[in-house]
Amino acid sequence: QNEEKWDFVLVSDIHEMGSEKEIKRKKFLDELSKKGFTIKKIEDTKLFYGVRAPPHIFWKYQCLLKNPNSRQQNSNAYQDVPVTTRIRVVHFILQNTVTSDLEKLHDLMKKKVFEAAFPLHKKEEIREMLKKKWARWRVLFKEQPIEQIRCYFGEKVALYFAWLGWYTYLLIFAAVAGVATVAAGATVFSSSQVSKEICDANNTIMCPLCDQNCSFWLLSDTCTYAKVTHMIDNEATVVFAIFMAIWATVFLELWKRERANVATSWDLYRWDEEEEELALQLINNSQHEPRLYQHSYLRSTIVLLLALLMIMVLIGIAHALVIYRAVAVAVFTQSDTSLLSKHADIAAVMTGAVLHYLTIIIMTKVNWNVALFLCDLEKPRTFSQRENSFTVKIFLFQFFTHFSSLIYIAFFLGRVNGHPGHYVRIAGHWRLEECHPSGCITDLFIQMGVIMVLKQTISNIMEYLVPWISHQLRKRKKHPQRRSLMLGEEEEAEDPCKRQWLNNYELNEVNVFSLFNEYLEIVIQYSFTTIFVAAFPLAPLLALVNNVIEIHMDAIKMMRLRRRMVPRKAKDIGIWLQVLEAIGILAVIGNGLVIAITSDFIPLQVYKYMYSPCTRENHTSMDCSTGYINNSLSVFHIQDFEPHTKVLPVFKGEQIKEYRDYRNADDYTYTVQFWHIFAARLAFLILFEHVALCVKLIAAWYIPDVPQRVKNKILTGKHDSLREELRWVMPWKVPD
Repeated sequence: QNEEKWDFVLVSDIHEMGSEKEIKRKKFLDELSKKGFTIKKIEDTKLFYGVRAPPHIFWKYQCLLKNPNSRQQNSNAYQDVPVTTRIRVVHFILQNTVTSDLEKLHDLMKKKVFEAAFPLHKKEEIREMLKKKWARWRVLFKEQPIEQIRCYFGEKVALYFAWLGWYTYLLIFAAVAGVATVAAGATVFSSSQVSKEICDANNTIMCPLCDQNCSFWLLSDTCTYAKVTHMIDNEATVVFAIFMAIWATVFLELWKRERANVATSWDLYRWDEEEEELALQLINNSQHEPRLYQHSYLRSTIVLLLALLMIMVLIGIAHALVIYRAVAVAVFTQSDTSLLSKHADIAAVMTGAVLHYLTIIIMTKVNWNVALFLCDLEKPRTFSQRENSFTVKIFLFQFFTHFSSLIYIAFFLGRVNGHPGHYVRIAGHWRLEECHPSGCITDLFIQMGVIMVLKQTISNIMEYLVPWISHQLRKRKKHPQRRSLMLGEEEEAEDPCKRQWLNNYELNEVNVFSLFNEYLEIVIQYSFTTIFVAAFPLAPLLALVNNVIEIHMDAIKMMRLRRRMVPRKAKDIGIWLQVLEAIGILAVIGNGLVIAITSDFIPLQVYKYMYSPCTRENHTSMDCSTGYINNSLSVFHIQDFEPHTKVLPVFKGEQIKEYRDYRNADDYTYTVQFWHIFAARLAFLILFEHVALCVKLIAAWYIPDVPQRVKNKILTGKHDSLREELRWVMPWKVPD
């Protein structure tokens, strides 16, 4: 029955008659009644008010935003308004209805006058279909019903799932390439000449890893670590990094084409968000005056300075993690546990990664509140502008939270720590960490692996369990107690709306940021998948597995565990597209830097072509990397140790020890080879980034954003519209 179809439900506590809250509630409901809203009250443990908008509101909506081609207005057109549009219009009016006390629904909910306001999940055919074919684990690998998602949740949610599905599909190619890269590295796990030299270096004595009670050690002790490093760090990694730079561009270009297809099929090209908001304001209040665009340089300067201050705080936290790692290495090295002292550097990296993950969890909440505060300072004109502003700020804060520590490991670890006899120290006491003789890329690999695995597994578990447990607790807490019947008393018939409203109320609440959170999570994951992927080729595979689960977990949450989200209209994914394009450029820069600076690829190539035996003699059968490890080590005289350095009396009689660097043995200045490598790194970085960016630009040009079929459809539509307009121009109105 039509009269039982309610657009929204408001929930309130039962307040005392004549109390301030009861008076405020009555004033708000009276304002709705003046606008023609039908209101139904049901009393249980709470007060429930069903709200249904009058037909003329939707007639006005269609008149103001009608299709330019339609010349006839059907007075019953409101009946054809989709449910998603009804909910969106009613939600806007509810949020912008002002009482005589100049209070809106948002203010009343802050004052606990109303507890909740939500549209209803109803027992309709489309919902049952979505629950059966989308929001369940059995359909994990089936195609998403995007059209049905749009009809139930609106275009914005449907576009999110269309984008996530498209991203997940293209991740298959990136994951295969990543696995192939690791497989190619695995083939040289034991046969790599560089790792062989490390494993055979039984007479190469290395400088101690700490200042107090640490012994000298043999380079061959790190044989396994070297093999793992060269499984990641090889020629295939360079090819994979270039592939991922191209992949990121192709992904975005193909998504633009897919979005164009979707926007055309949903007839969204002529839809304008600002025009719709103005129309809704006029429907709500015919005397409404638009809020004009304003810009304050003072306010923008304050917001910019505060944002920079926040970024400096986040970088400071990354420095704190660096200090932890330096102290942890010193402590673990002196541990009584032989396993811990032997692998102190790996233990420091692992515990540092876990600590980094914990800081991400804590700082995410802090970043959220700071970004909201800065948005309030800006005073954006519309909700859409506020959302865009918030998106940029929270992404920047989250980016520095996630990547500051990774940037240090990738580009600074082992390069700013000095050398034996002249170490750079924290507070004049703790030495900064050093890279392993086979390079720093394994440290970055471990850090990224730990963060991605922890973030995706723990976040997914919490993301599903918390709403599920919360829903179960709400059901138990809010479930109404049946009144016991007296002898001979008949049970009173229950209002059919009561059970439906209670069931919806027992679900977890949603807010305007519910979908935003999903976008942010996937975009941060996309950053991990592209920016440092040269150091962690398995990132696309982890992202692929996560996304397959994420799609259906989000579906289950939206359909079964949360109240119905207010449908919002959109014709693209908004500012997230610009964020993804920025990440694509950062991916080129990041991977170029990883190969040029973090990886041992450039020093090895310089050695092969300038210093190896191949350059001096014609050894066609010899591996040109022979002798690389010994060439990359510098010698240190024990008598030059700092006075407070105390090493265990091991390898007595040896006066020269070695460390990883390119320095002269007499005065510890850089050798000529160091500057050759430095120049080669810089040249490679410039060449790699220019080639990758050129390929990105060519790919963006080669793949049109809008398919020809869509362009032709829009063109013929405009032509037909103009021809229809021409028919309505009377001959006598045409000027001579």
